Amino acid sequence: MKKTGFIFLMLVIILTIFAEEIQVEKVETVVADSIQTPQITFIELGSVNCVPCRMMQPVMKQIEEAYAGTVKVLFYDVWEKENKKIAKQYGIKVIPTQVFLDESGKEFFRHKGFFSKEEIVELIEKQLKR
Repeated sequence: MKKTGFIFLMLVIILTIFAEEIQVEKVETVVADSIQTPQITFIELGSVNCVPCRMMQPVMKQIEEAYAGTVKVLFYDVWEKENKKIAKQYGIKVIPTQVFLDESGKEFFRHKGFFSKEEIVELIEKQLKR
């Protein structure tokens, strides 16, 4: 009887472990399926210590909120050591610089200096209609 009880207990433990693993896989699949590839990636290359760059922060936030799931907004402080390679990759000479990439990662527009929300919205809407 003790041996049967022990085997039953072990079976319950093993099934519980497998059930948890199956549940985790389902959750990960749902999360992965809900992540969309953005149609546009908006990269802001600047610095938190630059006045025009700081002026871009609320604009980036508004674009990110208005186009959630469609436009991915990224900011890189190019004066930070770990981001210098990104500045070099994009050939940044002036900050702020905004780089816009399409779904395939190809650059379709670049702007230097402060870029108003209205101008960015116009650019995004034009690109989305293509």
